[in-house]
Amino acid sequence: MDRRTLLRATVAGAGGLALPFTAWPAAYASPAQNATGPYGPLQAADANGIRLPAGFTSQVVARSRQAVPGTSYVWHDAPDGGAVIPNGSGWIYVSNSEVSSSAGGGASRIVFNSAGQVTGASRILSGTNQNCAGGKTPWNTWLSCEEVSLGRVWETYPLGGSAVVRPAMGRFKHEAAAADPVRQVVYLTEDETDGKFYRYIPATWGNLAAGTLQVFRAGSATSGSFTWADVPDPDGSPTQTRYQVSGAKSFNGGEGCHYADNKVWFTTKGDNRVWQVNLATSTYELAYDDNLVTSGTAPLTGVDNVTGTASGDLYVAEDGGNMEICLITPSSATVSVFLRISGQSASEITGPAFTPAGNRLYFSSQRGTSGASSGGITYCVTGPFR
Repeated sequence: MDRRTLLRATVAGAGGLALPFTAWPAAYASPAQNATGPYGPLQAADANGIRLPAGFTSQVVARSRQAVPGTSYVWHDAPDGGAVIPNGSGWIYVSNSEVSSSAGGGASRIVFNSAGQVTGASRILSGTNQNCAGGKTPWNTWLSCEEVSLGRVWETYPLGGSAVVRPAMGRFKHEAAAADPVRQVVYLTEDETDGKFYRYIPATWGNLAAGTLQVFRAGSATSGSFTWADVPDPDGSPTQTRYQVSGAKSFNGGEGCHYADNKVWFTTKGDNRVWQVNLATSTYELAYDDNLVTSGTAPLTGVDNVTGTASGDLYVAEDGGNMEICLITPSSATVSVFLRISGQSASEITGPAFTPAGNRLYFSSQRGTSGASSGGITYCVTGPFR
């Protein structure tokens, strides 16, 4: 019996079986289960090869190594993590480039007016390495994270200003960041098989130049309570940050991260999970695990970038899988497929982000139809998001 079959049997029989194990709390929690999506079934692929629910449409915004339409700026290779920054009555979409510094690593922006028309595009960060994901701050900067050993966080200024490195946020294989304005901290994921989950406490909220890096401490189970502990040497040399604190909980390949309503969610690609951390109660649990989907085929595999909406829905992009963006509703513990990209199986979906009005979703296919970093495509989907 494989792990998925065993866990499904465990969940199904939990009501009448007293398990002798102490490491099975997830079997009694409520990780998301298959459900019909709130927007109905996917329609046939459109002209862009995207299958969407009825009422939604897609458009291509930019292609790697081609000028962004309406501008002379050539869009970067391998578009990855992204965010939408408010800009007057319009907005800016920022996107990382997950390539080396010699190949043009860094980040770029596309400027839109209130009607969603492109009015400009430009580079906001250059000379950095493997900028994977990151996160938006409440003061409308973009934290671009380097996914390399001893990688750094760069604070970029899409509304104007020069990028600044933030070494106090730790040097490790950074992935994503999520700002928590209530506790005035930034959460950080680490893309290692034994990676850790961190938070950074700035000395002054709104200024990331100095502060304290802490690591998440908990047991080995998939749910329970947790505490935070200071990382003695955020520089990560000679001892890497993830090995500095006894009792720090390991997570298998930290990826996307999103904060809302006193909770922070993050994904781990090594075990295909979405974790939910309740900051008000100092507890954590699984929001999704493909091995704990008890009926039908698990819809979400290759978990990666994640974003959320005002309604509380989480949108999780797949790295591989079926090239889908899936929708998780934590309040009802349901998961469904929102869209699927056809004909791009050698790519991954990256950088999902909503406009302030919530009616447009931007994202990229990092390698597009070619399967190469030079083939990236950035899209926008418009429709009646709830």
